[in-house]
Amino acid sequence: MYIDRRYRRKRRSPLRYLILLAVIAGGVYLLYTRTNFFESPLNPLKPTPAPTRTLASYLAEAEAFYAEGKLEEAAEAYEVITRLEPENDEAFRWWAKLVALRGHAAEAIKKARQAVKLAPNDARNQAILAMALDWDGQYDEAIAVALRAVDLDPNLADAHAYLAEVYADKGNWRRALEEAEAAVALDDRSVVAHRNLGYVLERQGQYRRAIEEYLRASELHPKLSYTYIGAGRNYLVLGQYDEAIAQFQKAISAAPGNADGYDALGWAYVLQNDVERGIVELEKAIEVDPAYSTAYGHLGLSYYVRRNYEEAIPNFERAIELGNESLEYFYELGLCYAYLGDCDNAIEWLERALEIDPNSQQALDGLQLCAE
Repeated sequence: MYIDRRYRRKRRSPLRYLILLAVIAGGVYLLYTRTNFFESPLNPLKPTPAPTRTLASYLAEAEAFYAEGKLEEAAEAYEVITRLEPENDEAFRWWAKLVALRGHAAEAIKKARQAVKLAPNDARNQAILAMALDWDGQYDEAIAVALRAVDLDPNLADAHAYLAEVYADKGNWRRALEEAEAAVALDDRSVVAHRNLGYVLERQGQYRRAIEEYLRASELHPKLSYTYIGAGRNYLVLGQYDEAIAQFQKAISAAPGNADGYDALGWAYVLQNDVERGIVELEKAIEVDPAYSTAYGHLGLSYYVRRNYEEAIPNFERAIELGNESLEYFYELGLCYAYLGDCDNAIEWLERALEIDPNSQQALDGLQLCAE
């Protein structure tokens, strides 16, 4: 066979190898910088982290919860907002209002004071602080703060409404009605204005007119339990128990996460002498909100009227511990101990009742019982 000795294998250019190495090196660099390939060979690509929630999303969520009557969830959303934006006075203001609506006035005062500290010239902040102070029984300061709110913004309906409520609690009926009617005139669609006009009328004994205003407030915001409770309370005074219970059941349906509806329904049953059924509902209130002091007080009273003093005592004590320092709770707690023959404890509570009202006949009778 003839072999051509002139054939030579082609030599590849060194430049070609250099280009190939450069491409490979570039790919490795991209893998290193753009992924976590070299961190874990078994799981080279980590998932993309979820985007951080924005402040606007929490605000939208809080407003939606309030519209649905989910006050606890709304309060939690505003709490998150205050952590994300500690200078946001509006978040503290709403947080205070929601906490108060759930029956924790002392806690609401702290949030409201923070809102006022951040923006002292905002009438809305002053108005919410006035509401919280009033609901905590601090009427003198509440009036001063409410007047400041009205001075800052004479056209703020809620400021007039809260001022009306404090005047009613102080027994200044003329000024209470003037301010309540001014609130409604300024904003006929304000839930607070109609609710507080109802409250003023209720305190003046105009129960049917009060019911109309409470029901108007319920129409404006059907998911707020305390407007139904206001109407039901007035039906109770009129002896219309079925109508009252219907309103309290509406309160529970509107906001099943709030304790006030169960508490009102339970107390209505107790007033009808259906104490056992009442106790069931009052215990539901405590299940929903273990810090709802009014339900503990009502449970104490329920056991007291059944002469079950052993069960009444811890409920009265828990109500007082949670800040509900009612004259009635003091002397009835003292009487419970007195009836059980424990006058050492009885005298302590009876004397605390006399500090509130030196003429409390029940407390004086309890001390006489122990003296004998």
